[in-house]
Order: sequence, then C-alpha cells, then structure tokens
Amino acid sequence: MSTQEFGEIGEAVAAHWLMRRGWVLLAHRFRSGHRDLDLVARQGRLVAFVEVKARRGTTFGDPVEAVGWRKRRELIRSAHVWIDRHGQAGDAYRFDVIGVLVSGGRARIRHVEGAFSAPWTT
Repeated sequence: MSTQEFGEIGEAVAAHWLMRRGWVLLAHRFRSGHRDLDLVARQGRLVAFVEVKARRGTTFGDPVEAVGWRKRRELIRSAHVWIDRHGQAGDAYRFDVIGVLVSGGRARIRHVEGAFSAPWTT
C-alpha cells in the first residue's frame, strides 16, 4: 500500500470518527492551488479545519507532532480561501489535528482541538 493510499485510509477513519461525534463533513481534500485541507467539518457554528496524520507506528513520533510551522502556514492559507468561498457570517473557526495510529489492524485516534490558531480565528 502506498503512502498516499494509507493517508486516504487515515482520512476516512478520521472523517468517520468525527461524524460519529456529531460533526458534519463539509469538505474532504479541499484544494487551493497545490495545497489542500484534509477535512473541513462543522458542529453548530464552529467550523474545524482538520489536518489528518496517519502512521503505522511511533518510530518517527506521535502523528500529531508532524504538523510543523510550514504545514500550519499552508493550512492557514487554504482555510482563508475556503472561508472566502464558503464561510458564513457568525461562524467560528479553528484548526484541529487528528492523529491516526494504526497497529495490529486497529486504529487509535488522537484529536487535538485547537492545535494552533491563525490571527483571524481569535
């Protein structure tokens, strides 16, 4: 299985996990130029831009630790485009990271709400 295919499985697991907790999926792989947002989800007036990191183990650290400052900058830029196109008055926005750790045929989910912020989200 390729890295891309494994990432897609991680995104599907994360999307399912969010929906079971009452989130409505607004977008999957929203493209903005060469960048994308893995998931955009809504719960009430809160819209979360969710970066999903899937790993087969912790050799390279916890999956949620893999979102560095460059990736955060790209996510903020893509979210700004999404808001310009689809945002609604009164919505609040945040950036979440979901780590999917797959081991022995099981997936462990770690959801970090408000993992980082953009100046316009506060």
